[in-house]
Amino acid sequence: MSDPLPRTILLVDTERYSDRDDVQQAFLRRMLYDVVDRTLLAAGIDQTLRLRADRGDAIMELIDPNAPLTTLLRTLLTEVPAQLRAVNRLASASAQIRLRAVLATGYVAIDAYDGWVGSDLNHACRLLDGEPLKQALRERTDDYALCVSEPVYAGIVRHNHTGIPAEEFSPVTMPSKNGPLAAWLYGPLPAGGLAPEPGGNSGAGTGPGAGADAPARPAQVINGGQFGGVNHGISGGTFHGDIRLGGGDRR
Repeated sequence: MSDPLPRTILLVDTERYSDRDDVQQAFLRRMLYDVVDRTLLAAGIDQTLRLRADRGDAIMELIDPNAPLTTLLRTLLTEVPAQLRAVNRLASASAQIRLRAVLATGYVAIDAYDGWVGSDLNHACRLLDGEPLKQALRERTDDYALCVSEPVYAGIVRHNHTGIPAEEFSPVTMPSKNGPLAAWLYGPLPAGGLAPEPGGNSGAGTGPGAGADAPARPAQVINGGQFGGVNHGISGGTFHGDIRLGGGDRR
């Protein structure tokens, strides 16, 4: 395994992906790739500055820390909504794409199997799966919800750089199996508290094996990726143990 290196971590997930048929899912994947690629290029981040892992309904990017984080965040706030408006304007009602995203920083190592290993990456994945972010997207009409990690807020957002309005970020707490995680949500907070997801899944550690007294589950290896804890939304499944993501394309 390589030594852990500092990375900018960008996670983007498609809402209600598993509710679509195969043809619609294929279309949504093309649109997801297109939106993310156009956004990163607009931020000056080409394929030489990033590694990608494909998770079916989600894309995970490890970005060279030398790429300016202010430029990337500013672009995420403007380019993604613009891209989504352009795509959804021409798409049928059944093919509308809605995205939630997390921007974080931290140390990530890459093992001999191209797996991505790091507690900072685990943290970002749990933010992506947090109920406040999911509910914020469900309540919005602009097809996009973004949150940033505490280090990104402290290092970038709170300084009110041009194009990054600090007053439009609000603190939220994301439940996880390791306890509550702090993050900052861009845009309006979810109204009326946190409603459970359809099917009774609150995203807060429910389901088989959840709970403080539940026995630990062995990690599962799926397509080169090792998953654990209670993690929803990545590849549309629920997994138990700690997360080691593999199979990332070098792009």
